[in-house]
Amino acid sequence: MDIGTLCVHGSGKRYDTTGAVSVPIFQSATFTHPGVGRSTGFDYSRVQNPTREYLEDALARLEGGTDALAFSSGMAAMAVMMELFSAGDHFIISDDLYGGSVRYFRTVSEKNGLKFDAADTGDLEAVRRLLRKETKAVFVETPTNPMMQVTDLAALSELTREAGVLLIVDNTFLTPYFQRPLELGADIVLHSGTKYLGGHNDTLAGFLVTNRPEVAERLRQLYKTVGAFLSPFDSWLVIRGLKTLAVRLERQAQTAMALARWLKEHPRVRQVLYPGLPEHPGYAVMKKQASGFGAMVSFKVESEELAVRVLERVRIIQYAESLGGVESLMTYPILQTHADVPEEVRAAKGIDGRLLRLSVGLESERDLMDDLARALEG
Repeated sequence: MDIGTLCVHGSGKRYDTTGAVSVPIFQSATFTHPGVGRSTGFDYSRVQNPTREYLEDALARLEGGTDALAFSSGMAAMAVMMELFSAGDHFIISDDLYGGSVRYFRTVSEKNGLKFDAADTGDLEAVRRLLRKETKAVFVETPTNPMMQVTDLAALSELTREAGVLLIVDNTFLTPYFQRPLELGADIVLHSGTKYLGGHNDTLAGFLVTNRPEVAERLRQLYKTVGAFLSPFDSWLVIRGLKTLAVRLERQAQTAMALARWLKEHPRVRQVLYPGLPEHPGYAVMKKQASGFGAMVSFKVESEELAVRVLERVRIIQYAESLGGVESLMTYPILQTHADVPEEVRAAKGIDGRLLRLSVGLESERDLMDDLARALEG
């Protein structure tokens, strides 16, 4: 079945007899038992709920996984996933990650005894050099946030399988519509469902998807124990968002490409980071492993003063954190998404006061260009 059709029809399961086209919101904390020792399959919503189960089945199908778990946020998904590991375990992580992930590793995981080394995960030899007997996982974003580095997932998965470690991929930027990491050899996929999966900037959500039954079993045990599950109503909002995921991403990526090309020619723009540009170092890998380049564009302007003025001058594009919704949003990584990343780490990656990150929405391409043109004026 085409992935666009899967987005619309999701799980395909039906939980009522009314013929409702829209999945019902089962706003119930608990469910009655038909008899002693018998269950309808639903007992308590912390363990499972019909609305959430429909969403999880849909995500598992979209990612090509055997199980998916829906959480109250992407960071809640991260927190439960990290409980798979123990003190002394070692991680290799992409050296350009969402700042919230870096903050979690530094303030929570390291406190709990986990150890981390960062590398350009697109450089297999750099990853190989960091492997040691305590290494349990490699955690990557591709493209990365916000510098758009690309990792060859199929090649990296060969290395991780050879080493006997898990490959975990944050697939938030591309979603399963454009990239399916499990099919490329990953073991766990993480999403901030707040972004493209929900798609309307109106709810928080997170997901873990795996094709490893033993990993799924351990995650389910942690899931019901920790209780960071997605509510029935928020599950319904993400189900609604998934129905338009294909058409939204196609349009957003098309506009992002046009804006990246336009920005590249602007005299006050010094660098454009978009993996759909042929000169991007990850372009060939993206062409091989993804069916689209996504709708995130990072760019540097000529001065920090201009970056601040752009943020204050845009009108259609909104200066706000987050990404992936129908509204175009511009973020200032140095003060927002990456404010908690140590300054020396930011500087090494080029995350400075001239860098802006643009999440392209569904507005007219021409209107977005005009908005940027006005903001970039002298």
